[in-house]
Amino acid sequence: MTRRPTQEELELWHRIARQAERLHPKAPAAPAPFVRKALPAKPSTPRIQPFEPGSRAVPAIPAHDLRAPLPERLNGAPVRMDRKAHTKMKRGKITPEARIDLHGMTLAHAHPALTGFILTAQSRGKRLVLVITGKGRKSADHGPIPTPRGILKHQVPQWLAMPPLAQAVLQVTPAHVSHGGDGAYYVYLRKRK
Repeated sequence: MTRRPTQEELELWHRIARQAERLHPKAPAAPAPFVRKALPAKPSTPRIQPFEPGSRAVPAIPAHDLRAPLPERLNGAPVRMDRKAHTKMKRGKITPEARIDLHGMTLAHAHPALTGFILTAQSRGKRLVLVITGKGRKSADHGPIPTPRGILKHQVPQWLAMPPLAQAVLQVTPAHVSHGGDGAYYVYLRKRK
């Protein structure tokens, strides 16, 4: 580490530099090698930035999740099957090979019935099945939290995305009007291995 020259050494350097002759008078003069930069004056009082309560607070994220309606989420899901077959299926051009009607069932009865139906249909080599859930009853909404219409309509896609049905299901899409519309789903099954 090199030491800095003292004030006396700097004065001596400047006196000698004024008396010396330049070797190349046309070249611009180089700065003195030991020029000490003036340090900024330290303020006597520390600078305190103005502060307002809450100015650095991170805005809170709402605790509730405002998800899109179920048909929009299903239509927006990526297509995992043949695109031509998917387009034909959505237009109602392909006839389902089997169907189950869960209309009027409770959740306790509908879940095992759906599980048995999907696994049996896959074992028999069926590819497209129709699951009819119904649209649900219109009920008076008196509470502050809106309740979705048709509990089976909202629960069936979740069941199809969870084990043991997730390994059998390739695609779930709302049915065409000719096959039940909003009250039914097309379930495209994977080929059995």
